[in-house]
Amino acid sequence: MALVIACSASASRDSLVVDSLNGVLHVAERTAPPLPVQLGNENIKAVYEACSRAQVAVVANQTSVIGDGRKGESVHLVDTLLALGIDVRKVFAPEHGFRGDAHNGANIDDSVDPTTGLPVLSLHGKHRKPTAESLDDVRVIIFDIQDVGARFYTYLSSLFLVMEAAAENDKVVIVLDRPNPHGHQIAGPVRSEKWKSFVGQVPVPVLHGMTLGEMARLFNGEGWLEGGAQCDLIVIPCEGYAHSDAWYPHIAPSPNLPTPESIALYPSLCPLEPTVVSVG
Repeated sequence: MALVIACSASASRDSLVVDSLNGVLHVAERTAPPLPVQLGNENIKAVYEACSRAQVAVVANQTSVIGDGRKGESVHLVDTLLALGIDVRKVFAPEHGFRGDAHNGANIDDSVDPTTGLPVLSLHGKHRKPTAESLDDVRVIIFDIQDVGARFYTYLSSLFLVMEAAAENDKVVIVLDRPNPHGHQIAGPVRSEKWKSFVGQVPVPVLHGMTLGEMARLFNGEGWLEGGAQCDLIVIPCEGYAHSDAWYPHIAPSPNLPTPESIALYPSLCPLEPTVVSVG
């Protein structure tokens, strides 16, 4: 087991690596990037200019914050948009829900956010893709979620289906980009068409080495959306980020990935989840 993990998760990186040292899994310490990274959602001017005159839906979860939560300085993107006077009509929530506390794979019902009073429509329940009806009263869909760079991590699939729905209903998608915790790592087989599913929505390797903003451009550029449709897409990029930088989110992207070590091991361990092997 240790050999499988070491082979698939290790790499010649200048950051966190999973390696086999004297037969024991060893996680090397990462160093921080030399300059602070500005996430797409922290470019408030660009966000405001892109959506200030539109009716907006936000695809968000617990990671969609501006500022460093470790210092008590973070504000949720939805609260920020409302404070700026943006006409936010609703929230779409991915797997694990708007608050990020639902178990993996759990179906989540629609709800109302008690803080803002906004409707929260689940993208991991009755529908995995926004319906035409749910998009009737919006013009722009903002997508701001932290991904981990693995094909079967379902936030990538949700982005794809949101873009597909936007293309079908003449909506604009704005992706507020974030770093990929696995950096430039590319590993594993490309998904074949016969295995297409919600946990294998796009034909990329297990580790694809791209940010979600880059992925969104790839979906358009390769014509992967239904019928080769093109989504009206705006990507607000990260500033000060290079794929070789050591970077990890300070908020867990999902309940079972609370640490840099768990994120590093995830691409190797996740395929074992359907088996009798315990990954706990």
